[in-house]
Amino acid sequence: MSDAPKAKKQIIPTKHPMPAQDPVERARNFNEVALGYDEATAIAEAKRCLQCKNEPCRQGCPVEVYIPQFIKLLAEGDFAGAIAKIKEKNALPAVCGRVCPQENQCEKYCTLGKKHEPVAIGRLERFCADWELKHGVKIPEVAPPTGFKVAVIGSGPAGLTCAADLAKLGHKVTVYEALHVAGGVLMYGIPEFRLPKAVVQAEVENLKKLGVEIEVNSVVGKFATVDELIEEHGYDAVFIGTGAGLPYFMNIPGENSCGVYSANEFLTRTNLMKAYKFPEWDTPIKIGKKVAVLGGGNVAMDAARTALRLGAEESWIVYRRSEKELPARHEEVEHAHEEGVKFALLTNPTRIIADENGWVKAMECLRYELGEPDASGRRSPVPIPGSEFIMEVDTVVVAIGQGPNPLVPRTTKGLELGKKGNIAADPATGATSKPGVYAGGDVVTGAATVILAMGAGKTGAKSIHEYLMAKKG
Repeated sequence: MSDAPKAKKQIIPTKHPMPAQDPVERARNFNEVALGYDEATAIAEAKRCLQCKNEPCRQGCPVEVYIPQFIKLLAEGDFAGAIAKIKEKNALPAVCGRVCPQENQCEKYCTLGKKHEPVAIGRLERFCADWELKHGVKIPEVAPPTGFKVAVIGSGPAGLTCAADLAKLGHKVTVYEALHVAGGVLMYGIPEFRLPKAVVQAEVENLKKLGVEIEVNSVVGKFATVDELIEEHGYDAVFIGTGAGLPYFMNIPGENSCGVYSANEFLTRTNLMKAYKFPEWDTPIKIGKKVAVLGGGNVAMDAARTALRLGAEESWIVYRRSEKELPARHEEVEHAHEEGVKFALLTNPTRIIADENGWVKAMECLRYELGEPDASGRRSPVPIPGSEFIMEVDTVVVAIGQGPNPLVPRTTKGLELGKKGNIAADPATGATSKPGVYAGGDVVTGAATVILAMGAGKTGAKSIHEYLMAKKG
């Protein structure tokens, strides 16, 4: 036996760059910006993983993906094994690999990231999912039928995740979707250039292969209430995952002028209803020469970048804090800058000015400076007296957040709600005040991330299964 010391692993300090479209070209098309790793790059990036025994990265994953294990398989070139390992926990890997804020989750806890850049866990997940979509999807085994029926309301990330987990456990699951296509916010809220709709629909089709039934154009609260689903349609349990589809507005003078959109409408018309393909599709959208997007989150970045692609000459982010306080992902802000989005920071509108026909022609704005940190830890914006100025714009998109969709909560008797109309649910189980009714995702928490909604869907599925098995005795 050799007494020679074991060779120390050579550390590559930085992530392998993500190939992307040229910024000038992509700012005028809706094709996906990030192009994904090829096989050689994915393997090389996977080999950066230290394979820590205590798996710190997993504590940052709301759906508990076996991260070191799938990366090890990927590093060995076993792509089929890697995606199978991911899908033991994650029903939507092609989605998560694209839109999850990994920098604040799994990658935040990566040991390598303490001295260098963390392993590009999200990019590797995307690679594995895309490899499977290209080479053929293997459907996981499903447990024998339990005889129980579960209704899932909403086909966004929480609902789809809950449905997938329940189907794998042997329950008969029907998902009710209000719109004409499944996917929820993944379809209407996230632009094609960030999350191609074909990818979302491929993930939806995989769920159908597990036995999940999806009923579109089905508005629960209209065709049936939650109580009627249980009492008349024979469901043994219900999961509510209707999301946060109620837009917030500034409540400033002139906000009802023509040319003012909520981000929800602006992105839904563009993404789900294919306004960007008009006249090939029958959904036009009016876009001015100069667009102002109010807000600083991911939705605001999506709207500002979409405006450029729709033909705006200028697209502005108007945000009352500095760039350091922007809540959007760094990658999205960086992409916005590269594509030519302009930033009016430490600025807030006080009124919207319309012309004689009621169309937006300008905004009156006030300049701000940063004061002391608020409850969230960000420095509070303080208005500067006398700093008013006029900003000429002809389209305004309000992207300051959204609240829970109110229809299902309002039509469900005995369902306890929070102050903002969100459903009160136990964060550990998803249980609501009604026996057999569970809820999760944005309808409970308010607008959050895709992966947190998925985590809530998994929690709900586990609790519903335990509830049903207890009924079975």
